[in-house]
Amino acid sequence: MDINQLIKIVKKKISEKIIIQEINIEDKTFLHSEHKSHQKGKFHIKLTIQSFDLRQKTKIESTRIIYQILDEEIKKYIHSIQILIH
Repeated sequence: MDINQLIKIVKKKISEKIIIQEINIEDKTFLHSEHKSHQKGKFHIKLTIQSFDLRQKTKIESTRIIYQILDEEIKKYIHSIQILIH
């Protein structure tokens, strides 16, 4: 899977499960490509989500929801996720 496919899947899955006003996904893999723990084919992504619904929850609850939605992608294609909720 390439990063563009992953971004489309992540946007679709999150949008189907959470009411969002806006979502932005950035590939940050290049910042980590020299790290010893870097795994080829796994990506580092930054999610910026505007969601009134998520803002009403604690950061832990919001993060848990996103991790549940992206469970399969995290296991197969995502090494790390940075999550910002506005």
